[in-house]
Amino acid sequence: MKKTNPKILFGLLASIVLTISGCSKDPVLEPIPGGNNGGTPNLDNVELNGSLDEDRTLDASETYSLTGVYSVEAGATLTIPAGTEIVADADLDNSESTNVYIVVQKGGKIDIQGTESNPVIMRSANGQSGSWGGLIIAGNANTTAGANATAEVGGILYGGSDDNDNSGSISYLVLSDAGAQINAESQFNGLSLYAVGAGTSIQNVAMINGADDGVEFFGGAASITNAYFENNEDDAVDWTEGWSGTITNTYVLHTISNFSTALEADGQNNNPKLINFTAVSTTGGTALQFKKQSGATITGLSLSGYDTAVDITEDGRTDLSGIQLNGADADLSKAYTEVPSVESSTFAWISNRGQVAVLPETINSDYSLDGNTEYVISGVVSVESGATLTIPAGTKITARSDSETESTSIYIVVQKGGKIDIQGTESNPVVMSSTSGQPGSWGGLVIAGNAVSTAGVNATAEVGGILYGGDDPQDNSGSIKYLILKDAGAQINAESQYNGLSLYAVGAGTTIENIAMLNGADDGVEFFGGSVTVTNAYFENNEDDQIDWTEGWSGGVTNAYIYLTIDNFSTAMEGDGQNMMPEFTNLTAISETGGIALQFKKQSGAVITGLSLSGFDTNIDITETGRVDLSGIQIDGVDANITTAYDAEASVDVSMFNWVE
Repeated sequence: MKKTNPKILFGLLASIVLTISGCSKDPVLEPIPGGNNGGTPNLDNVELNGSLDEDRTLDASETYSLTGVYSVEAGATLTIPAGTEIVADADLDNSESTNVYIVVQKGGKIDIQGTESNPVIMRSANGQSGSWGGLIIAGNANTTAGANATAEVGGILYGGSDDNDNSGSISYLVLSDAGAQINAESQFNGLSLYAVGAGTSIQNVAMINGADDGVEFFGGAASITNAYFENNEDDAVDWTEGWSGTITNTYVLHTISNFSTALEADGQNNNPKLINFTAVSTTGGTALQFKKQSGATITGLSLSGYDTAVDITEDGRTDLSGIQLNGADADLSKAYTEVPSVESSTFAWISNRGQVAVLPETINSDYSLDGNTEYVISGVVSVESGATLTIPAGTKITARSDSETESTSIYIVVQKGGKIDIQGTESNPVVMSSTSGQPGSWGGLVIAGNAVSTAGVNATAEVGGILYGGDDPQDNSGSIKYLILKDAGAQINAESQYNGLSLYAVGAGTTIENIAMLNGADDGVEFFGGSVTVTNAYFENNEDDQIDWTEGWSGGVTNAYIYLTIDNFSTAMEGDGQNMMPEFTNLTAISETGGIALQFKKQSGAVITGLSLSGFDTNIDITETGRVDLSGIQIDGVDANITTAYDAEASVDVSMFNWVE
């Protein structure tokens, strides 16, 4: 049996790290700060530095070292074929990182010919954000800065009067580690577009691990199709100076602190359009920020995990008609947590990248997750009546909770009439846990059904105001197979708690088999009425009861193994309320710290066969004073006996749970 580590290592993502090969060690041309280094590049080696005055095509079989400013001059085209890798040779000293970048000057062109299977890579040698200046393109389109304006970096000239200006083509580019800082007002970005025209083609680009913006538009009319942004520490998408283009299909991911926004707009509003914009944060923050009178038209907007959805920085601004979000004026009170319009899997071509997404708060229709993606929840995720949430093998779902007050508002609930389909396998279970790895740091999985409960029809659960209970013992809330659920059991008060798995009037038509409840602050599983049966269940160190039931539960548990190694738990098993004689077949419970094994309150009872207890101070506890009739508690075919040790050979072999990690 693999012992469970209570600290869950949630490695959400790492920066792209690729092997460097073939880098030249020849002498480096000293760059002159500014766009043009005044030298002629060495076309015979793989060092990029200086000015390119004539057309050049790189060799995809080489890895190129960018050692200074590489400037594509007017009239020249730099062609970069699929699979080419360019590595910026810089350290974290800003005096060097701000002098290492590629710039396409006004009248020059770049032709990046990456493919889905073989993208072009631009990155730094050290993999640190902000260690080079990225890719800069200067065009001849309109900007409010005027014609031949000087860029905030490199003394680069940009701007004119041709909105259809063509600076080339970019296809399938992964650009990481850029965003070098000059000062508080001037920064390099991943991709800086200065007055770039609509004749320029930019599609399938990824900006990752930047110290400033992923992309910034300084005026111009350029558009981008299919853009991915991950952990750029200022803004993912930024624009100013009257940019008037479009971005179609954007996915923004934030998993680190100290970033500003998913989107920042500033300056004159020329109504740029963003079509299908999905932004996900696992660390809060601000999603959309609009400065001055800036605005945009955004359709297909979906935000998840942010503290603030829309931020208006200008005091007193009340007219939000210039900010159109999903077909209406921006509403500062809305969270815009619609179902994602763009899935992270769209960008599977970005190699060596994990995928992280945030589950929507409300699931109204059938919704399937991606087993290769790690999902984060930071609130209530509710599967509504008529909808099914499908979770394939290998999926990881992590609750982001930073305090006890948050933990009671973070859980997954399947409402009456909804369904869940967890499709884990022995070799690839589904895992639900918390970012902190602390017991009680989230509310676990709650399922509400339409089976019978002594609480009645449409009773209100002790948590979340959830309705449950009906008259259908065969009600079907879906299927759960090979699920590991950790760190749950959030406390509301002494009478109301979340558990690992809370089953409210769940019917016998529901399948639950091969589950593990670990490291919880309350019960591993609690049945509130219903008739569901669980097969093959492992429980470890849940600090109240491992198995708890009340309200006339009439189902059963087959093959349960309980292992307790910590203090401050109550019992291995607790029954309460009306006795509907639930059946337990093969129950093995082991304690290394004493405690109570089986506790029966009021007239509750059960039928237990194949019982094996070891290490408990008390094997059977009858809490009702004066109770002498124990015929309602049948253990191995006879009435319970509080003096019997029940220390038979283990009925369940722990090795059957080797899939629990």
